[in-house]
Amino acid sequence: MDIVIKNVGDELGPEKVLLLQQPQVGLHAIVVVDNTACGPAIGGVRMAPDVGVEEVFRLARAMTFKNAAAGLPHGGGKAGIMADPSCSPAEKERLVRAFARLIRGLTDYIPGPDMGLNEASMAWIKDEIDRAVGLPRVLGGIPLDEIGATGFGLAVAAEVAAPVAGINLDGARVVVQGFGAVGQHAARFLQARGVRLVAAADSRGAVYNAQGLALDALIEHKRGGASVATFAGGHPLDPARLVGVECEIWVPAARPDVLTEANVGHLQARLILQGANIPATDGAEGWMHEHGVLSIPDFIANAGGVICASVEYHGGGQAQALAAIEEKIRTNTTAVLEGVKRDGLLPREAANRLARSRAEEAQSYLRALQLLPFYPMRAQSACLFET
Repeated sequence: MDIVIKNVGDELGPEKVLLLQQPQVGLHAIVVVDNTACGPAIGGVRMAPDVGVEEVFRLARAMTFKNAAAGLPHGGGKAGIMADPSCSPAEKERLVRAFARLIRGLTDYIPGPDMGLNEASMAWIKDEIDRAVGLPRVLGGIPLDEIGATGFGLAVAAEVAAPVAGINLDGARVVVQGFGAVGQHAARFLQARGVRLVAAADSRGAVYNAQGLALDALIEHKRGGASVATFAGGHPLDPARLVGVECEIWVPAARPDVLTEANVGHLQARLILQGANIPATDGAEGWMHEHGVLSIPDFIANAGGVICASVEYHGGGQAQALAAIEEKIRTNTTAVLEGVKRDGLLPREAANRLARSRAEEAQSYLRALQLLPFYPMRAQSACLFET
């Protein structure tokens, strides 16, 4: 692994950056603990062949803001394993267990599931280091993907934001970019509120039906290992055209920066529910605000998963988790929209102000930190850099 860390960070963090390598099993991984002022960091572990330091750092900062905005006793962190998530189950388990062993001593980071990993992966980590959230139910966990915690939170945010965006959820059309666990549950919870799924995409293609896609059948189709593009209940669609599909609600639920200055002008939606972390560039956020498209920022709208994880970590159950998601996301979405209206801010600016103020208040109670400058370094096997 040949990685150079550039100068990054500010007064909030990151506190630690780890570059991990175990050649015997082909493991290459990154961990960023951004800030622990509110408590030990919670953040997902994603598996993707192209995940990099900058992406993990940006995601860790999003977790700092997400956890602070939600009032959780946790800071923000994130990890990435550089591998293809479609590898064999045995290979995935070997990589995840090796990763877990290398972070055994990093006790201020609590791993959770993210793209490419699931409850089984967290069970392997728990077995290795006795520290993980999003565990299978049989191990006492609240399985985030099974109950759809993040998707449930997105639907709650939609209820609050829809009137502001001039949308009636009953009869509204939604497009989901990234029809995985988050996207599927978001569509399911939105459908329960009268919303109709008209297009969806995964990493292999997209499907469209102006009259509405049969959601349960599409989910079963995906569970069988097929792409949404081959679903018989719709027409194949070029994924690049998904952003321009006519709808009221558009849900990015995949990788970062899918909405950019190059494609955001094609949006037909009036409400964006950011199911993915950092799914839009700054330029795209600005365009949406200027053109009357209401975009609910990621760490406000998609906090359901980490709220559920925190409840699980502190011994709560599923009913308690769902109640906490409902209360916190409804409150925070309202607060952000009030900031937009009162101060003329972009939704992300209002959200950042809310989260940063809470993180800074928590940090003010700690002993003053002597921050050191970041210097470029190269990772050989397992390198740690702390502020």
